[in-house]
Amino acid sequence: MHTVLPVLFAVCAALSNAVATVLQRKAALTVPRAQGFRAGLMLDLLRRPVWLAGIVAVIGAAVCQALALATGPLTIVQPLFVLELPLTLVVASLLMHRHLPGAGWVAVAMVVAGLAVALAAASPSGDRTHVPLDRWIPALAVCAGVVVVLSLAALKRPEGRARAACLGAGTAISYAVTAALMKAATHILDEHGLVAFLTTWQTYAFALTGVCALFLLENAMQAGPLVASQPALTLGDALVSLALGILLYEETVRSGWWLVPQLFGVALIAAGVLALSRIPFTQSLVAPDEGAEQEPVAAP
Repeated sequence: MHTVLPVLFAVCAALSNAVATVLQRKAALTVPRAQGFRAGLMLDLLRRPVWLAGIVAVIGAAVCQALALATGPLTIVQPLFVLELPLTLVVASLLMHRHLPGAGWVAVAMVVAGLAVALAAASPSGDRTHVPLDRWIPALAVCAGVVVVLSLAALKRPEGRARAACLGAGTAISYAVTAALMKAATHILDEHGLVAFLTTWQTYAFALTGVCALFLLENAMQAGPLVASQPALTLGDALVSLALGILLYEETVRSGWWLVPQLFGVALIAAGVLALSRIPFTQSLVAPDEGAEQEPVAAP
């Protein structure tokens, strides 16, 4: 039961995020584009009912994620978000009334099987509830620095796959940090109550990084096709979360010969993600609405 609950909550969160991704991608394609980051993007999206529906799905995902992190290790919960990519494509195919080809289903099966093999072999354990500040400071500084570098690299590139991939990677790091901070905050809520939760710095830190992640995600979706940003987002989130779980929360994974099936599982996931990204169908799953505004605008 100790393992079942976080897995169940994490899968529900991944599904909610997949729905949110498709709806937000659809909404992002109906607002004016910009060559740089545009502050008015969020205001434009607020007027799109589809985007607001996506935000409802994001809130549902956040609740499920918080429950998963409160009941299980970061190294179990966050890697399960790799399921977002295949779930996103399945959800998009349903909402767009299209059929995912046979090769797509094979790739989805590869991702799911690879995740199962990797997690079973790694057998993550440990659930530390308190992380000292001297561990948080270097971890947050490194993650923030990498996000800034990726954002600057994205701004130097025109719209397309490279820009979307950079922003997707930056979003992944932001989501991983948000999850690590959220885990600390939920444990404080559970152990010390609402007042402590509202007065601890981790609560406001995960809210801030969450907003940053959402902003980067919206720009990533507008910068290029879904298959460019989503692989970087899902794989990056899992890997960075794994590192944070080990470094911050002292969670452990199996070593020795267990590394062989772990690497095989990761390779299977990577192969499945690459196969999904190469299917022509996925590149047009979420196409711009006919008649929607698509003209580029100058960034302020």
